[in-house]
Amino acid sequence: MNSISLYLTTVMIWGSTFYAIKFQLGVVDPLVSVAYRFLLAGLLLLGFCRLTGMRLSFSRREHGFMLLQGLCLFGINYWLMYQSTAHLTSGLIALTFSTIVMMNIVNGALFLGQPVRKEVVIGGLLGLIGIALVFQPAEGSFNFSGPEFQALLVVLLGTYCASLGNICSARNQRSQLPVIQTNAFGMSYGGLAMLVIALLSDKPLVFDTGLPYLASLAYLSLFGSIVAFGCYLTLVGRIGADRAAYATLLFPIVALQISTWLEGYQWSPEGLVGMALVLLGNLIILVSPQQLRQWRQRWLARSC
Repeated sequence: MNSISLYLTTVMIWGSTFYAIKFQLGVVDPLVSVAYRFLLAGLLLLGFCRLTGMRLSFSRREHGFMLLQGLCLFGINYWLMYQSTAHLTSGLIALTFSTIVMMNIVNGALFLGQPVRKEVVIGGLLGLIGIALVFQPAEGSFNFSGPEFQALLVVLLGTYCASLGNICSARNQRSQLPVIQTNAFGMSYGGLAMLVIALLSDKPLVFDTGLPYLASLAYLSLFGSIVAFGCYLTLVGRIGADRAAYATLLFPIVALQISTWLEGYQWSPEGLVGMALVLLGNLIILVSPQQLRQWRQRWLARSC
């Protein structure tokens, strides 16, 4: 798949997981549901690797970095996000998580020595402003005191963990660790860590056999975890964590569109302007200066 296809697949799937997660809440504690999700995804990927003859033998050092990626990207960040859902709206959580774009720019420069590209900074800022406009009603009702403010700090910490997971994935790919096997072990480690935390927290290990829960678990494990993370982390290795992370600015827009169809969400004028800014920022980041010059030269040639 080319980069555009990988990017669109990531955005569309992750945008739809917001709605699917609703069917995971209820009988099973969210922390346990996250453990089920990534353990299932990890085991399925490991089985796929075994059946297709992919290499599953890695050194202790390599497993250490897979464990680190799993804890940051498939464990701690999800746990912290779910911890905040009781005090924050999903819109404000999505807005806060979109700061991963800037975190990836900073962490990529600090840990990987990646240059800070001007177009990524400009596009990221436009996207953040756009997301803020989309979720303006949620911001207006936010109280910067008490449990809400504490939950906001928890979301920021979870977002930073996810950013570190992105950087770890980029590092692993630079070291020639394959994405599929790294995800297989990383998701297994992350899910196992969630399970251990759930046991230490005395969470009941119950299971919901209802069709909505089973269907959403299957979708989140197969598509939301295996397919989407595979596409996204391939992008991280191909175009960098800073540019790949722009998907986190666009998939909340997809989530809101799904909410419009299925839950009666009403778009405001500010929201439409915000969506336009997100798309503009997306274009600035994805289109390289070389492509812009080529398009300009073609346009000039046709106009002459």
